[in-house]
Amino acid sequence: MEDESKSVSDDKKEEADQFKNQANEQFKAEKYDQAIELYTKAIDSNGSNAVFYANRSISYLRTECFGYALTDASKAIEIDKNYLKGYYRRASAYMALGKYKLALKDYEGIYKRKPNDKDAKLKFTECKKIVQQMAFQKAIAVEENTKSVAESIDVESMGVEDKYDGPKLTDNKVDLQFMKDLMECYKKQGKLHRRFAFQILLEINQYFSSQPTLVDITVPHGSNFTVCGDIHGQFYDLMNIFELNGLPSENNPYLFNGDFVDRGSFSVECIFILFGFKLLYPNHFFMSRGNHESENMNKMYGFEGEVKAKYSGNMCDLFTEVYNWLPLCHCINSRVLVMHGGLFSKDDVKLDDIRATERNRQPPEDGIMCELLWSDPQPMYGRSPSKRGVGCQFGPDVTRRFLENNKLDYIIRSHEVKDNGYEVTHDGKCITVFSAPNYCDTMGNKGAFISLEGKDMIPKYTTYEAVSHPNVKPMAYANSLLSLFG
Repeated sequence: MEDESKSVSDDKKEEADQFKNQANEQFKAEKYDQAIELYTKAIDSNGSNAVFYANRSISYLRTECFGYALTDASKAIEIDKNYLKGYYRRASAYMALGKYKLALKDYEGIYKRKPNDKDAKLKFTECKKIVQQMAFQKAIAVEENTKSVAESIDVESMGVEDKYDGPKLTDNKVDLQFMKDLMECYKKQGKLHRRFAFQILLEINQYFSSQPTLVDITVPHGSNFTVCGDIHGQFYDLMNIFELNGLPSENNPYLFNGDFVDRGSFSVECIFILFGFKLLYPNHFFMSRGNHESENMNKMYGFEGEVKAKYSGNMCDLFTEVYNWLPLCHCINSRVLVMHGGLFSKDDVKLDDIRATERNRQPPEDGIMCELLWSDPQPMYGRSPSKRGVGCQFGPDVTRRFLENNKLDYIIRSHEVKDNGYEVTHDGKCITVFSAPNYCDTMGNKGAFISLEGKDMIPKYTTYEAVSHPNVKPMAYANSLLSLFG
């Protein structure tokens, strides 16, 4: 490191420090993309300073670029093996990727070097608990032979108290009046009785388990169809979409393209509204799985904590079971493929390969299912390792070949915040739609949804600002795991 450092002129070091100081200010203002740009300039001026990489690493963590965060943290450690913040950052990246054992190894190393440091001890202890808990759960699952959670739930034993005056299912079925009552109940921060909540989950579980991995949708000529992106627990913004575009109905069909929950603190309300409309209009309301409909992400980003706070632990387990059955993508009029993440690390993937993909599981770390949930487009040709550490990044040539091979017009995906709520790339062949405005109450972005007409299938975009919500901050239910970040 000393030799490298000496090769950098004093002027360049000073310039790099100025960029770092500017980046720090942007980071404090939660403007992480701008911080990343400035840390990158600092690194370009002086690539031998471990601090710059560690600081850029935590900025990448905040933007969910876990792969880049891991690379930067490792680089900081390579430059200075005694720089403990590098190990902290790397452990955080491992945590975000669900690689708890590797995170534990780094936390253990920090703790051994600083045995009297309360923070080091806390992080090591908490991470160790997680690893032990997961090992225990794995052993239990093997012993119980992975019995279905749904089978163990007895709804009939759940009485409805006389004092409950919230929405009730009629003849154990969702109808339009129930949905209207439920939306009004949630707007007033009310709660659906657990009996009806469990009934909805059990019925939707049965429905999704009968569906294919790739769902084909037909939109007749003269009919409209709406595609929405990430909602992320922003219930009041979801209600605003229905205000702007009308309630779902047989004449007003919708597709919600994954990431219904996590981060926003009204995820329970969002998911029951979406599941309710799915049961009410099964052939005119569609839902794709996102990367946040998974156990690891729900543990980290708030959904598990919210369900436990509002209901119970066994409901969390049932949600995990339901999410495993969500379809992975939808094909509209045999012309447009809609998935949450993106395309694939191989060129020869056909729609029939997607149809044949086994989805009833937690997302794997590679392959078709992983890439449908996690991949992102890039402007340059070819493919690159994912900034997220999972999936891949694919260029316009990859998109073009996939569309040609499968006789499709274009793809719609979500998964990324966009300033205007949507973005059109890859010569108009790859569209991103993101429907959570002012994401996490900090990003300042608009939300958007896409309208398609059955004959021409030309996308039209509606954008909107965030609406006000009760004073419950995003991530209010996030797991203590997140305290390990940073």
